[in-house]
Amino acid sequence: MIKVRALNKAFGALRAVSDFTFEAPPNRITSIIGPNGAGKSTAFNLISGRLVPDTGTVELDGRDVTGQPPYALTHFGVARSFQITNLFFGLSTLENVRLACQSLERRSTYLARLSRSSRPLVRAQAILEQFGLQDRADELVRNLSHGDQRRIEIAVCMGLDPKLLMLDEPTQGMSPGETAEFDALIKSLASRVTILLIEHDVDLVMSLSDHVIVMHQGEKLFEGGPEEVRASKRVREAYLGVHDAAA
Repeated sequence: MIKVRALNKAFGALRAVSDFTFEAPPNRITSIIGPNGAGKSTAFNLISGRLVPDTGTVELDGRDVTGQPPYALTHFGVARSFQITNLFFGLSTLENVRLACQSLERRSTYLARLSRSSRPLVRAQAILEQFGLQDRADELVRNLSHGDQRRIEIAVCMGLDPKLLMLDEPTQGMSPGETAEFDALIKSLASRVTILLIEHDVDLVMSLSDHVIVMHQGEKLFEGGPEEVRASKRVREAYLGVHDAAA
């Protein structure tokens, strides 16, 4: 689904991402982990179009999308959430998701009365039901819990009908109970969309992921299945802070 080849990005003398290469297979969950400052968010920004790489390429479903802006990538099937919840807090849950669904309509309908186009509303209601949010449809987003807001943000992403769903630390600030619900939700989505995930909760990553990429100092340190990552001496030393002598 997505192929990243030799991405490089420097900010002055700082090489934030160096020769970063990986592939994420379709309908699987690929996670990128690493200590703070490893380059994870910069890599995400390069893939999602918020930053333009100095060199390297990004392919989505066989199409070269390197350097395309975020709005263009949305039309190519990329949806992304952020570390800080990014919603219309003065609108209801349903209105937030319906706006995402509305964006898929023809431009000629953008200024039409909402009552004349029922398709975005019907689709938004279906998404809320899938996410277990139908009982909160009419509630203002600002009045909901942090966990519900994070779920709504992913529901908004799904309203864009993505091929690739990029989630940047989606469980940040969640309670253990909310994190467990998130685990089940993301697993249920993987049959419909390819998921690329940044997450600090290592136990969650190992539970969720089909494939894990470990970054360190802007480079790919290791990649493999969850158990391979857990067993890697290099990962234990660089990321988990465990040395064989102390193990």
